[in-house]
Amino acid sequence: QVQLVESGGGLVQAGGSLRLSCLASGRTVSDAAMGWFRRPPGKEREFVAAISWRGGLRSYADSVKGRFTISRDNAENIVFLQMNSLKPEDTAVYSCARGVRTLPGTGQSDYDYWGQGTQVTVSS
Repeated sequence: QVQLVESGGGLVQAGGSLRLSCLASGRTVSDAAMGWFRRPPGKEREFVAAISWRGGLRSYADSVKGRFTISRDNAENIVFLQMNSLKPEDTAVYSCARGVRTLPGTGQSDYDYWGQGTQVTVSS
């Protein structure tokens, strides 16, 4: 079993920054890709970013490229999502997930364990 707990969400003005964290417990996640997804209000969950098991490969949704950065610290079993230049359309519940493979995937079926999520609200 893997437990994933996100933190770092909150309310921020447009143009601001937030750093989300995803702490894993139980089984290690250092041998798996990790991803971040988000669910905007009234919409389906969507892919945001993913990172390979050693951190050498990263994948981003077009909507966040150049603004968001995913990283990981395998020694601490933690994954980060640095979000800069935030926009109101980034408002969503952000969740992290553990991949079923070592390489990053963009589909929800590429992940098996999910956190509960943390709310990010960007005001205009």
